[in-house]
Amino acid sequence: MKALWLENNQTSLREIPQPEKTNEALIKIRSAGICSTDLELVKGYYPYTGVLGHEFVGEVVTAPDASWIGQRVVGEINATCGKCEACLNGRPTHCEVRTVLGIVNRDGVFAEYTTLPVENLHRVPDSVPDEMAVFTEPLAAALEIHQQIQIKPTDRVLLVGAGRLGQLVAQTLALTGCDLHALVRHTYQKDLLATRGIKTIAEADIQPRRWDIVVEATGSPVGFDIARKAIRPRGTLVMKSTYAGELTVNFSPLVVDEITIIGSRCGPFAPALGLLERREVDPTVLISAQYKLGECLKAFEHAAQSGVLKVLISM
Repeated sequence: MKALWLENNQTSLREIPQPEKTNEALIKIRSAGICSTDLELVKGYYPYTGVLGHEFVGEVVTAPDASWIGQRVVGEINATCGKCEACLNGRPTHCEVRTVLGIVNRDGVFAEYTTLPVENLHRVPDSVPDEMAVFTEPLAAALEIHQQIQIKPTDRVLLVGAGRLGQLVAQTLALTGCDLHALVRHTYQKDLLATRGIKTIAEADIQPRRWDIVVEATGSPVGFDIARKAIRPRGTLVMKSTYAGELTVNFSPLVVDEITIIGSRCGPFAPALGLLERREVDPTVLISAQYKLGECLKAFEHAAQSGVLKVLISM
């Protein structure tokens, strides 16, 4: 089968064997999305060799449980053991021996086929088209914030960064009725938020030490610095992006101000699919371009350009 292969920070389109795992479902990929993690892996963020990609919608071809065959599905990216201390205590996304789709020791979805355990799969409602379903994984990541903290309508919430993931975070935060403002860099990002009634704010207008909750979604030292200055004493700082390289932080004022810092990663798929089915969020406005698998190298070049949101690869 054709697949986008990463090795030594170089991508190539190559022919590789179709995956065969008798204890997992074989999934024919219908559409897959390029995210910031994929782009950072190419830059060397994490030493990975294999097929890239983890955001997808596909159709089950074979499975240990025949009831899954023919189903249109999305899949959680962490394949876990179910036996380690983390798994047994309800923290499967932190499984000590997990593999991660297209990221850690498991080939990803920029290919004609992939495999995942059946327990990772979620059926896609018929009313949710592929161009929405392909956003399930990042939308679930956005919803993880809601799993971790209570957001009240009276909370002043600042979102720093409204790129690929930040836009979805903004849409989900807006559903809580909180007093939400987003700091954005580009006019088109501001326009996308404005269509949903989400307020934006200039950096100069961010009141320091006044925000109850700040979500940092840039993954940059500059974004973290803005977020840190904005959060009030005993406020909550949610880290929604991983950082390439090192981040220098003075922890003394964080201790003095009693700031709660929460790392936020993978999230719940079922609620994400529910939001898509009810049309409470609309991720399709983020689609910048679509390419075929044979054009995946060009797709990655496009996705890496400044200001580009979601680039999809369809089969």
